[in-house]
Amino acid sequence: MKSEWIALSNTSIAIFIAFANYNMIIIALPQIFNSLRFNPTAPDALGYLIWLILGYMVVTSSLVVTFGRISDLKGRAKLYSLGFLIFAISSGLLSTVNGYGDSAVLEMIILRLFQGVGGGLLMVNSAAILTDYFPKNELGKALGLNQVSGLVGGVAGLIIGGVLSVINWRYIFLLDFVVGIIGTLWSFKSLRDVQKPIKQPLDIIGNILFALGITLLLISVTYGLLPYHNQQLGWGNPFVITGLIISFLTIGMFVFVERKVKNPMFDLSLFKIRDFSVANFTNFIASMARQGILLMMLVLLQGIWLPLHGVPYSQTPFWAGLYLIPNTLGFAALGPISGILSDRYGSKVLTSLGLFISALGFFLLSLLPYDFQLWQFFAISFLMGAGMGLFSSPNMADIMASVPVQKRGAASGMRASLQNTASAISVALYFSVVITGMAATLNSSIESALSSYGIHLNVNLPAAVAIFSALLGYDPLSSLASSLPTSVASHIDTPAFFITAIAPSFISGFRLMLNISAALLVLSGILSLVRKGVRVGEMGNRVERTQKAEKAPAD
Repeated sequence: MKSEWIALSNTSIAIFIAFANYNMIIIALPQIFNSLRFNPTAPDALGYLIWLILGYMVVTSSLVVTFGRISDLKGRAKLYSLGFLIFAISSGLLSTVNGYGDSAVLEMIILRLFQGVGGGLLMVNSAAILTDYFPKNELGKALGLNQVSGLVGGVAGLIIGGVLSVINWRYIFLLDFVVGIIGTLWSFKSLRDVQKPIKQPLDIIGNILFALGITLLLISVTYGLLPYHNQQLGWGNPFVITGLIISFLTIGMFVFVERKVKNPMFDLSLFKIRDFSVANFTNFIASMARQGILLMMLVLLQGIWLPLHGVPYSQTPFWAGLYLIPNTLGFAALGPISGILSDRYGSKVLTSLGLFISALGFFLLSLLPYDFQLWQFFAISFLMGAGMGLFSSPNMADIMASVPVQKRGAASGMRASLQNTASAISVALYFSVVITGMAATLNSSIESALSSYGIHLNVNLPAAVAIFSALLGYDPLSSLASSLPTSVASHIDTPAFFITAIAPSFISGFRLMLNISAALLVLSGILSLVRKGVRVGEMGNRVERTQKAEKAPAD
């Protein structure tokens, strides 16, 4: 097997398991909480829940730029293998978590943060390694196949997690451990640094300021989802406000330092390259839309549509994964094709068309009722995946091919950091908009549903508790049933009652977020047309030969 295809297969395994891992945990959360005797509907439980979901993203977003720069200095293949090893060790430790309640979940959160370190090393180096191994006229195809493996891993994670969690949730992390060990040994044996590591000092001050600023930003954003006093969200919490202010000041100091130091970690001069800056901006917007909508579609399927159609909560994770397969098929069908076409004909039209198609899918999804026809959901989901597939691989190839070879690690780190930050922010943003939309009508809707059975109560259920309860298969209204006559309790203590009570409120906030996202994708598609797009066929080969010729005298 040629060396470039060995690199592609190894990095594709890494991306597959990294994306699968994230969704396997989301699917397995009910079984994990039951095993650890943790009540996710308790007043202080939302913080643990949010950190278990988002902690991995916070770590990768904060460290990938630093990891990219270190990889330029020390060698990408070595750091990539180290990432696999860290991922394997942390996964093995996660499978052994014992104890109960808050302490056990806190232990899992800490190990998930450690796992994020390994994931960050894999994420930042996979694209850079492929860019080193493949010529520019084949880079779009390689990155397209690599990205397809990630998206397939994401949906496969829903299915694998649904199956393994029914048997034993610890098998999820044992699977991660086995794959991690295999990946470590294979990458250490087969991958070599094509480009020589550069010899430059590490920008220590810049690294510290960036990591601190991004970490504070994402911590503040995640805590903004928690209820504060009598408010549905925590954006008025002094802790959140202070954290946001300090994070913006720290990021501002980071930008100032990076403009002054000789060898910056976040090379702002790269944004002078039109293709690099435009492709990163559009990727940021697409990442915000993609991650947020995936989680909301899971809530819609797992928490509302499937239980409403008689599927037991124990089976909803598995079926939700199956029902998202059309989205994966859309991405898988168009991702490699768009990469190949962009290698030959350029990327401008493809990336813009992909964003426009995705925007159309978002808009069409906003027109569906919560009790939709399944074929409509499948068709729209496929359309959204096809649009993202058409956009993603040419866009990433343009990012990586537009920068000098000695800055590929840093460029990949900048891309991954912006993408991960967008993904984490999108989760908070989607939840915030949906929770805000639900808050106005949620309690009155529940009270109206109860009054139809002669029960007149003032309900004070936070929208965040309602939406996470739906996702995890819990019914916070079931506690009312014990104090009611059997004839009434039999109607109240059912998934259908809770779902019917909250679904109208959820879908109103969901539609608002879809329309906002569609508008942003259209604007990004228009902006994408201004890139130069020089990575085309023989043009790409000439650019690569020119760079090698310029580099030769220095060697």
